[in-house]
Amino acid sequence: MFPIANMNSASIIVFLVSVAVLASSPSAADPTGKRVLALLDSLAIRETHSIFFKTLADSGFSVTFKSADDPSINVKKYGSFLYDHLILFSPSVEEFGGTLSVDGIAEFVDGGGNVLVAGSSNTGDVLREIASECGFEADEEGNSVIDHLNFDEEKDEGKHTSLVVDSANLIKAVPVVGRAKDGAPLLYRGTGLIVDHENPLVLEVLTASPSAYSHHPDEPVTEYPHATGKNTVLIAGLQARNNARVIFSGSLDFFSDEFFTSSVRGANGGKRSERSGNQVLAAALAEWCFKQTGVLRVKSVNHHRVGEAGPPAEGVYTIMEDAVYEINIEEYRAGKWTAYEADDVQMDFHRIDPFVRLTLKGSKGKFEGRFKIPDVYGVFQFKVDYTRPGLTRLVSTTQFSVRPLRHDQYERFIPSAYPYYASAFSMMFGVVIFSVVFLHYKESSAKSKTE
Repeated sequence: MFPIANMNSASIIVFLVSVAVLASSPSAADPTGKRVLALLDSLAIRETHSIFFKTLADSGFSVTFKSADDPSINVKKYGSFLYDHLILFSPSVEEFGGTLSVDGIAEFVDGGGNVLVAGSSNTGDVLREIASECGFEADEEGNSVIDHLNFDEEKDEGKHTSLVVDSANLIKAVPVVGRAKDGAPLLYRGTGLIVDHENPLVLEVLTASPSAYSHHPDEPVTEYPHATGKNTVLIAGLQARNNARVIFSGSLDFFSDEFFTSSVRGANGGKRSERSGNQVLAAALAEWCFKQTGVLRVKSVNHHRVGEAGPPAEGVYTIMEDAVYEINIEEYRAGKWTAYEADDVQMDFHRIDPFVRLTLKGSKGKFEGRFKIPDVYGVFQFKVDYTRPGLTRLVSTTQFSVRPLRHDQYERFIPSAYPYYASAFSMMFGVVIFSVVFLHYKESSAKSKTE
């Protein structure tokens, strides 16, 4: 008889919910799940952006499509999120349907979820609030990025808003942009973004050319534009402190089949290509946003004295000992965990401040460093805090105590104390000489008065 046959109805419900949660949770081979909810302005976007969604399906993602104002939208149930990732291709939505809101999306990101957002020149207030929560600022409604020198001759309608963007304007982070950095030029039509340069969590994924600016294409420029030149960000990214990721593109057309398959004909002798680089970049952005690349983890950590294989058996180190620190780091790439290669991983031997900081030497994911424990005792940490653009933040701390020398571990004679030894023995010798002289000295007897 199956065990479930002996359960009551409440136990059966709990059992089934637990099985469903375990079945949908990320496995050890995949850092995140594959459940995606795509909220669209209209379901027609599913057809106009079919290549992008097919790329996700081919990568193993299960995409659920809904209209952004669908009253049945719900991303959380029984305290657990029903989806691992959100796609918001709904720039004109004024209010999400169901229980979803801007606060709900912020909670989703705080819970580790990832969000891919695409706006347009008519980006609504809801997406602007989402951008503001992530450290971006979208331009006013109706404004577009304009470039009178770098526009596409075939797609532009005379307003110079169909831009040709050089792939050299992409961020220098291979995990984020993949092969697109050295690929074909990109097509872009949409609004501009401004990011907070003091925010270390924000990434300027794609910026406009120096001749671009953001303004309403049908109105004269009477005031300084909201964004100009390289400060005009076309695609921005965010990696939160919990490693949740957000991509915000000011162009929904960037992900369309039309832009994926179009040739590029830059005006004024600009960039030309038989096919744009949009598809390559879009696939790379989706992989990064949904944590299919650029994810690090610690496989193992070991530390020991030189000549030994494991941590001290007594549980403490002694000052001035030679120690070895080893850490194995893996990167999730192409659907599997592989050894991470780098030459800039550092370890701090940390108490309140770092007493020792050294760059670890690595090979095939194993990084090692050798150092002498300082002449200071207390509670220390072997600490690795590795942060690089496009990679998840890697933090590893291992706490251990350092004690002073035991009474029988000090040197019998300390060379630096030789002057004190000499002064002590010289004083002893002087006392002996004084004592001998004092005890054996006899004064001559004085003559009497009669003599």
